[in-house]
Amino acid sequence: MGFDVGFVPYNPDGWGPPEAAAAPPSLGGGSASVPFAPFSRSDKLGRIADWTRNPPGPGAFVAARDTVFDFAGLEDSVGLASADDASFRLVDGKPPPRHPRFGPRWRFQQRPQLPQRRDEEVEARRREAEKERARRDRHWQQNRRTHHQFNRGGPSSSSAKPSVDIQPEWSVKEQIPFSSFSKLSFAVADQPEDLLVCGAVEFYDRAYDRVTPRAERRLERFKSRNFFKVTTTDDPVIRRLAENDTATVFATDTILAALMCAPRSVQSWDIVIQRVGNKLFFDKRDGSQLDLLTVNETAQEPLPEAKEDINSAHSLAVEATYVNQNFSQQVLVRNGEKVTFDEPNPFATEGEEAASVAYRYRRWKLDDETSLVARCEVHAVNVDPRGERQFLTLNALNEFDPKVTGVDWRKKLETQRGAVLATELKNNANKLARWTAQALLAGADMMKLGYVSRQHPRDHYNHSILSVIGYKPRDFAAQINLNTANMWGIVKSIVDVCMKLGEGKYVLVKDPLKPQVRLYEVPNDAFENDYVEEPLPEEEQVRPFSEDVDASAQEMDAAAEAEATGTIAGANGDAEKSGEAAA
Repeated sequence: MGFDVGFVPYNPDGWGPPEAAAAPPSLGGGSASVPFAPFSRSDKLGRIADWTRNPPGPGAFVAARDTVFDFAGLEDSVGLASADDASFRLVDGKPPPRHPRFGPRWRFQQRPQLPQRRDEEVEARRREAEKERARRDRHWQQNRRTHHQFNRGGPSSSSAKPSVDIQPEWSVKEQIPFSSFSKLSFAVADQPEDLLVCGAVEFYDRAYDRVTPRAERRLERFKSRNFFKVTTTDDPVIRRLAENDTATVFATDTILAALMCAPRSVQSWDIVIQRVGNKLFFDKRDGSQLDLLTVNETAQEPLPEAKEDINSAHSLAVEATYVNQNFSQQVLVRNGEKVTFDEPNPFATEGEEAASVAYRYRRWKLDDETSLVARCEVHAVNVDPRGERQFLTLNALNEFDPKVTGVDWRKKLETQRGAVLATELKNNANKLARWTAQALLAGADMMKLGYVSRQHPRDHYNHSILSVIGYKPRDFAAQINLNTANMWGIVKSIVDVCMKLGEGKYVLVKDPLKPQVRLYEVPNDAFENDYVEEPLPEEEQVRPFSEDVDASAQEMDAAAEAEATGTIAGANGDAEKSGEAAA
């Protein structure tokens, strides 16, 4: 039995089936015998060939591809006229299950994440992006550190300016980077020789060694005592020693400490150097930055530069100087007993009460032809258990706002004293190094550090002593990595450079933007002001307040600043008069 191909209509007019195909004879012209199978609209049905729906042109392929899912004429082609199938669902209407993590709290915190490719190309790009991001982070950190150290507060800030106005006629003689200072080393041949000791000091009160944050002491004010910050050439004793050819180089402990600790400094400072014959005199200008103590000089976060802000760099420097002076007088025994030395205070006039301080004029031998004499200060004496007398230096660290430093002294001094000191070493590395260098130069047996804090962060006039801790200068120098040989190496190198210069006046300036110092040659009349302000007539002068009238807060602040700065300026003027008299 052969295969029956069935009935195929014939189209005499063209290719393809005719428009009205005749019914096959086997169907008998009726539709009752047509087999029918029920189907769902979700089933993928297509046509074997549709010669009328595919339009010609570029969209023909897309239309042919979409016809598989096109059911627009399906009912007509198969002759269905029934209603929609009850089982047909367009979308799933059931709500998705809710997870507690993705509730209302997380609605605006979750972001859709696209699936990531894990091929080699994507991994390579990711690694390159990570390297670039790390490079940018390092670059940003370096710029931030440089911006903080040498450009604090922007280009117009005072810390980005040199401490002295550089004039066009000044010529640069030397430019020394700090990197060369770290390689220097020089050992002083012999122990220093005490040439003269002047002034009088009081005894240290050991009761302050037991002061704690729970039993703090209020910081008192000593308005009647005068503090003197006299420069080298205005010192009558140094003038007398220079006339006797006692040494070839003359300076003070403040100036030498600034030179020895120069690599740790950030802010700009300057030292005037005068070459007279074969002698060198290291001086400071009137109103120099060396007269004020810096606060948070080496900290990560810069301080505001607006002077009206109580936490600005200038206001904190005045406050720190004021606190340091009063602290050095409060921790003494007040029974009137003093230790006097060879000569009285060379800067105090008759009837004037001077602060407790002794000036030790000491001489170091740098080489066979060069020797150095420096005026060094000690602030108190103490008697050890063996009955021997010890010299002490007294300095105070001040806390202005615990939120800035991140360490609250009232909470941490008793339990984490090392953390407090480590924070101060980070924020005030240059100041602590200078105090240590001054104690070493003065030959002090002990240096006392006081921790003084504001009674309230917004009150910069009232303070409290929280603790007093003593250190041996050499042990503390080793703890803060202060090398004595390197300190003297810096001084010796600067002295050698200046000895090669001719007679005249020079100024050594710390660059405000770079870790280096520059030596300028200046005219002989530089930094001299012969103008003297004449006093007002008596009838035009402002009358002082009576003792029973309380000063306002603003007047109290002005008085505090006058104690720290005005007293220094007055002392310089008195020293000039005494120097002229001695000459």
